[in-house]
Amino acid sequence: MGITQFFKSILDGGKVDIAARYEMLREAVSGTMSNFHMARDRETEQIVGLKILDKKKTDALEARFRGLDKPTEGEIAVLLQHPRIVTTYSHGITTNDEQFLVMEFLDGPGLNSLIIGRSKLLDGNRVTLARQAAEALEAVHDAGYIHRDICPRNFVCSKDATSLKLIDFGLTVPAEKEFMQPGIRTGTPNYMAPEVVRRRPTDRRLDIFAYGISMYELFAFDLPWQRGRDGRAAMAHGMSVPPPLRKFCPKIDAALEAAIHKCIASEPDDRFQTITQFLQAVSRVKHEDA
Repeated sequence: MGITQFFKSILDGGKVDIAARYEMLREAVSGTMSNFHMARDRETEQIVGLKILDKKKTDALEARFRGLDKPTEGEIAVLLQHPRIVTTYSHGITTNDEQFLVMEFLDGPGLNSLIIGRSKLLDGNRVTLARQAAEALEAVHDAGYIHRDICPRNFVCSKDATSLKLIDFGLTVPAEKEFMQPGIRTGTPNYMAPEVVRRRPTDRRLDIFAYGISMYELFAFDLPWQRGRDGRAAMAHGMSVPPPLRKFCPKIDAALEAAIHKCIASEPDDRFQTITQFLQAVSRVKHEDA
């Protein structure tokens, strides 16, 4: 930071003039609660991912946790250091009072895009991607958090689809009692666990359900239940038995198929109780799907 910007930052209470510090290299990608830019740090010349949160939407979300000591997305993200999780370098507040995060720039497709496009890049890589996604979630849980928005959109793959990283901790909360009470209904509807939709107490097992739905979709190119855009679609979760995965992917390993189905059990007690248990159950799965 130049000396002029340094003193200006002090006068602004440590806030960062984003336009002065970063050169935007691509048109912003708009998310549900933020805009994401590919940017160049003018001071280090590093190419980074720059996420700027929408203030109104962020304030509305954090109002749900009023009175609780909820960490910000940036505070959580910088703590999660793992090969399967996007690296967040720093976070702060802009001169427009918006939260922002600076992270490694991942120049690859979202897993959701590959699934929607039925990409051939997934052939032979699904087992590896499923295991890596579970390892990422395991790291989040081991750090003491619930992600609350596990879905294919939040996994970014390498260009050849041989690896992935978990992103987006905008809905992530500590795995503590006060953050697991009924009524905190956040997430992506098609991947919401039944207990979330039915306003029951929650825990890390809601992430295991969402992970299972995501992996089912990875292998089947479809969801196990009817797709929808709101909570009413999620209400159907668990009301019918999903088709066996081998119907869509005949060469899937039987142990992996059973493990994914166990993840999406309607009742939390019928799922794996930890994502580590899932990883143990599929530890001997070696051959890739066709």
